[in-house]
Amino acid sequence: MRPVYIKYKIRNLININKIVTIHYFEFDKNFHSIGESHDFWEFVYVDRGSAIATAGQKEERLKQGEYIFHKPNEFHTLSADGKVAPNIFIISFVSTSKAMNFFRNKKGMLPENLKHYVASIIEEGKLTFELPFNNPYLRELKLKENAPVGGQQIIKTCLEQLLIMLVRTGESGIEIKIFPSKESAENHLVTAIIDLLDKNIYNKISVSEICYTLNYSRAYLSAIFNKSCGYTIAEYGNLLKIAEAKKLIRERTYNFTQISDMLSFNNPHYFSRVFRRITGMSPSEYTESVKVD
Repeated sequence: MRPVYIKYKIRNLININKIVTIHYFEFDKNFHSIGESHDFWEFVYVDRGSAIATAGQKEERLKQGEYIFHKPNEFHTLSADGKVAPNIFIISFVSTSKAMNFFRNKKGMLPENLKHYVASIIEEGKLTFELPFNNPYLRELKLKENAPVGGQQIIKTCLEQLLIMLVRTGESGIEIKIFPSKESAENHLVTAIIDLLDKNIYNKISVSEICYTLNYSRAYLSAIFNKSCGYTIAEYGNLLKIAEAKKLIRERTYNFTQISDMLSFNNPHYFSRVFRRITGMSPSEYTESVKVD
């Protein structure tokens, strides 16, 4: 006699029906949007700096690491504060799931262990769609000809997981725990390396100093970092420095020589070479690309 199996029907808490836009903005310190409303959801996350968002009649100041949701048909605007040039991630999407009511008028700090979902959406979005640089008027996603297989679904599932984890965290009031493993231990070390690099953006810190601080060998830390991030530790340090340089350029307080000195590059020429290698533009070309019209 054949055993009888009961097929369990999975209940979807949140289903993303459509993705409308994906943006990663590097705004000028004086950026201000004219405002809009639309019949779909919008998630705004401040990756660096700070910003001011309005939702209906309410003004919200968002610090680095904070997010806000705009519900369908809610008029909203976004602007920089005139002092700090922010980096902002925005994704808009259609979802008719009842659980989305949790995000009405929702603002909060994105938990550290959920930020990788945002990073995955950004990276997969760049691979999958044609995303013009700093274009706030994007109205239609265009698929790349050489888009990787399954990219659209990865974006959808990453967003769904992010939303579900935010609902779970919000309802329980406790941080989501992950059981330790070899992989999570290595991820913790990678996070510690990035934290040291981030804290020393305005200083010089060598790989040897990082190894001494964390009490691990250079070979081991270099291997796990490269495996996790796809960069050497030194290359990643330069990525962080150039990201900070771009912010300083958009704030227009210092010239290129001063920025080079502040970020502890050997000289302005080396700073320009590294800047071009990472961004594909010279500092002057980048300045022109982010000017406010």
